[in-house]
Amino acid sequence: MTDAGISGNGREGADSIVVSGGYPDDRDYGDVIIYTGHGGRDRDSRRQVADQKITSPGNAGLVRSQLEELLVRVLRGSRGNPVHSPKTGLSYDGLFRVDDHWSVQGEEGFLIWQFRMVKVDDDFAGEVGPVTSVLEDNLARTVADEVARRTTATVQRIVRSPQVVQRVKSWHKDRCQVCGMALEINGGTYSQAAHIQALGTPHNGPDVEGNVLCLCPNDHVLFDNGGIYISDDLKIIDSFTGDSIGMLRTHPQHHVGVSFLRLHRNRWPHSADQ
Repeated sequence: MTDAGISGNGREGADSIVVSGGYPDDRDYGDVIIYTGHGGRDRDSRRQVADQKITSPGNAGLVRSQLEELLVRVLRGSRGNPVHSPKTGLSYDGLFRVDDHWSVQGEEGFLIWQFRMVKVDDDFAGEVGPVTSVLEDNLARTVADEVARRTTATVQRIVRSPQVVQRVKSWHKDRCQVCGMALEINGGTYSQAAHIQALGTPHNGPDVEGNVLCLCPNDHVLFDNGGIYISDDLKIIDSFTGDSIGMLRTHPQHHVGVSFLRLHRNRWPHSADQ
């Protein structure tokens, strides 16, 4: 299924996107793309006239690709950033992973969904989303031709401080700050570190203890994707019901930054006004 510049759906993931300056909020840095999702545009004026929905097939497809770690083919059109775009037509620019997604009020005044896309090596051993309907037949030919010619690529990775992560995990003894569970595995206990204000463009959160939570894998996924959020007084809120489901577990040495919690809440439309 094709949803404007996104080919895919929420069940199978997205197989390809076109980056061609279609939205004023897009940012193309070459190996990192801040890509605006689909929906809410007037077909004649090409202006945003309504909020975007994460449930639109293309947007849901990119979310599924992030969750399932499916790679996405990126094609660039001539109307995009001239530094990275072809002079005419379309060019295939390799495989990208969906690193993050969030909602924000766009430049035209309506809610939009954005996706951080990060380029991977050409020989990266990752799975690509199934081709459901590459945008047009000529795009499929473009992909095939360009893949045959590509030889090198670079990878952008955010460097995280292992000392910061280990201190937070040690303070909480690997117990999830949401549910209190510490997973027992061979070799000891296990937890994950979740940055509250996301690292990297465009969020640029700091890699400090006050911006990190110790979470189990389940609550990490819920927190990173807007299923739960945390109020200023450290109540854990179910995003879909608005109900408090408990209090965030704390430690005397771990001072969670309220400003980071507010920025996290503002990424999701159901909690933007909290």
